Amino acid sequence: MTQSQWLHENFEHTGSSIGFRMTRKLDEVQSPFQKIEVYESTDWGNVMLIDGAMMLTSRDNFFYHEMMAHPALFTHADPKRVVIIGGGDCGTLREVLRHPGVEQATQCDIDEQVTRMAEKYFPELCASNSDPRAELLWDDGIAYMANCAPNSVDIVIVDSTDPIGPAEGLFNQAFFESCHRALKADGLLVQQSESPLALLDLIKAMRAEMGKAGFRSFQTLPFPQPCYPTGWWSCTMASKDADADWGFREADAAGKRFPTEYYSSAVHRGAQALPPFVAEALAG
Repeated sequence: MTQSQWLHENFEHTGSSIGFRMTRKLDEVQSPFQKIEVYESTDWGNVMLIDGAMMLTSRDNFFYHEMMAHPALFTHADPKRVVIIGGGDCGTLREVLRHPGVEQATQCDIDEQVTRMAEKYFPELCASNSDPRAELLWDDGIAYMANCAPNSVDIVIVDSTDPIGPAEGLFNQAFFESCHRALKADGLLVQQSESPLALLDLIKAMRAEMGKAGFRSFQTLPFPQPCYPTGWWSCTMASKDADADWGFREADAAGKRFPTEYYSSAVHRGAQALPPFVAEALAG
């Protein structure tokens, strides 16, 4: 932080940066895996950083958490068992458990300290942690998926940090093969897939690795995310079905009985219309 109390994260590979005006540092913990910091900002609520990278703010995290959960849960015909790899702030878990049809949601994050910090500084994200359908595990997500029973999961959501450090192994063929094996025939894989503006090559490479693992159809959905590089992010869904048309239960989405701040059936439908430069790159 500078004397003017602005905290900036520089993105060398994109030649850009993002900054927030802070009032004070609330906490800092070095876990066995990474450094976690929480700041209080003037306009964006609390801000969490992991190894110096912006992870979430109180003000804008709903974009990410809602889009990581609801498009997949409304695309699947009847999701009952969901596994979240990563997601230690518990926001995606909260969104998954808004769906009454979900019978079990397992969250497996390698770093318990992320959850403990979220409970203290982002308690609203942890509102469903005591739900009897929730199972919170602090373990290696790669090992968890490798040991998951075949054909036992409806949706796997990979809510990971960038593909470096502890998350590096969550973007390759071997991990995706474990997900493919654990998913039922109509199961869906969801992976946070970075910025379609600055990191389109990464999305293409990730989809290629998913294809090597046996997934046959893909859909990348962009959405705003102000605290991430370029302010424009995405998630990518993968299906075993080569002929998946990526229709979703629009009537159920439109009539959902829980509140959302960003996701709606119209937003879901709109996100399916990729800008030409993204669609052309991903079709190649």
